[in-house]
Amino acid sequence: MTEAPSMSRPTIRRLSGHVIDLIAAGEVIERPAAALKELVENAIDAGATRIVVALRAGGTDRIDVTDNGCGMSPVELELAVERHCTSKLLDDHLVQIRTLGFRGEALPSIGASARLSITSRTPESDTAWCIRVDGGVITPPQPASGPVGTRIVVTDLFFATPARRKFLKSARVESGHAESVMRRLALSAPHCAMRVLLDDKVLFDLPEQSPISRAASILETTPDTLIPLDEQRGAVRLSGFACGPARTRATGSGQFILVNNRPVTDPMLRTAIRVAYRPVIERGRFPVMALHLKVPLERLDVNVHPAKTELRFADEAEIRSLVIGGLGRALGHGSKGGGGIHASFAPRSSIVYPPRPPEPGETMTSLPLQTTLPTASAPQTPQTVPRQGFAETDPAFAPAARAPQQPEALDPAFPLGASIAQVFDTYILALAPDGDLILVDQHAAHERLTHERLREQYASGGTLRAQALLLPEVVDLPRREAEALMARAEDLAKLGIDLESFGPGSVLLRSVPALLGAKDIQGLLKDVADELAGDPDLDAASTGSFAHHLDAILARMACHGSIRAGRRLKPEEMDALLREMERTPRANTCSHGRPTWLRLTRRELERLFGRVK
Repeated sequence: MTEAPSMSRPTIRRLSGHVIDLIAAGEVIERPAAALKELVENAIDAGATRIVVALRAGGTDRIDVTDNGCGMSPVELELAVERHCTSKLLDDHLVQIRTLGFRGEALPSIGASARLSITSRTPESDTAWCIRVDGGVITPPQPASGPVGTRIVVTDLFFATPARRKFLKSARVESGHAESVMRRLALSAPHCAMRVLLDDKVLFDLPEQSPISRAASILETTPDTLIPLDEQRGAVRLSGFACGPARTRATGSGQFILVNNRPVTDPMLRTAIRVAYRPVIERGRFPVMALHLKVPLERLDVNVHPAKTELRFADEAEIRSLVIGGLGRALGHGSKGGGGIHASFAPRSSIVYPPRPPEPGETMTSLPLQTTLPTASAPQTPQTVPRQGFAETDPAFAPAARAPQQPEALDPAFPLGASIAQVFDTYILALAPDGDLILVDQHAAHERLTHERLREQYASGGTLRAQALLLPEVVDLPRREAEALMARAEDLAKLGIDLESFGPGSVLLRSVPALLGAKDIQGLLKDVADELAGDPDLDAASTGSFAHHLDAILARMACHGSIRAGRRLKPEEMDALLREMERTPRANTCSHGRPTWLRLTRRELERLFGRVK
């Protein structure tokens, strides 16, 4: 028989200042990227217009941050390495916080767990001063040489806390986190030039830039591919730039969110972004964007976590609605507002020409588009007939019915231009007003047009037709999730889901949406309940589970009701499709998130033919 260990009565004691600092360091400085973030935020708050960062081994061995900000005096240097000393709080209410830092914990935390050196000089001083902190041991400021501004060098991070250092990842992984931090901070301060070196290699070197140029640099794209946003709802404003649905990533690393210029990774905002992009991108892909929210300071709590990357909003529903609506409107234009992707082809040894002309007696039915043909102002387009000969004297080489128009003769109001051929009975080749070549996947494009019509019919109806179950089903759920469902019973009824409470932890299901049918409706209901329990402010129709099932049905209906690949189109039918794409929301991608059209510029053509490198 095992003898129980004797328990002596525990006594409460005061921790030493050094242990307190180590505990605080573990909260604030979890890895080199966290220390780097705090140092660069301080530099931005100091009014720097140029910041240079040099890292070794991802910051584990060395972090060197130099800025040309306002600098610190010897007295301020001594206060800066003491806990809870800051120049950024003007009162004791933690409301009017306009700076990135404010807690006064970063430098003491770094000094407690690493070797810290701070050299700083104010514009009024004729010399710089240097203070050192090694594992919490402070060496008083000494005169030093240095320009106006501050240079902070951190070496041997976590040497004083070996347990924390043991759990660091490889230098490559830590470097990736550091780069991510620097890109977010660079986006938050386009007025500040930033140069980042990793093991003596330049990671990026950005001059002072306009917001759109900085966003393009950070998102690694060009300004013309960015969709601008500027939405206002009361005192809250959403601005920034989003890439179209043709540009996505396998992870959320391309999503940059600022709130009052503070880089954040707020889960509520990420959910709103996912909801906004759900209809236009492939499932499992993540959009690319740089968003900026301006929120009144009194309606925002930034003092949630020492890292200051999570926030609390006074009205989360308002913020969520603004983000979803703003992004939805930006993405909801037709192809007229831009989109598609630039084609990039490797040179090939042979070129495939357009398909054969129709055989004698071959006919085709009209395109099932609920639209009118282009007006007289729309570009008139020729149908290019493929030729067997190559000599210009061959009569078959001449244009068939109409002479092709020059780009300057095309109406700029129709950016997808004039159709000039159908390739493989599947792709429409068009000439844009700027001279670019446009390739359209006729099935993918018409699928989106049909999908949007079905979506509009559903939205205009306001409710989904319900299908009563022959025998009502009892669905057992955790109590919290059952209560979340019943709290949204009225919303669910509009979606065709009729529920009654059936005791603690159960609901009685009487009807299901007719579009979805009864197949695995219990699984759907449980998924919706899980989402509603996790986010009580979420509308039932906006849950990913319900929206995905419904949208999948609409997409399937659209796919089966669209023109197919391999169908020969008349010139006027091709033009009608192009004009409808320019008018239809989200026409840049099909219902599955793939692009409906590509753009081939003159430069890309010249690169294919070796005219330019």
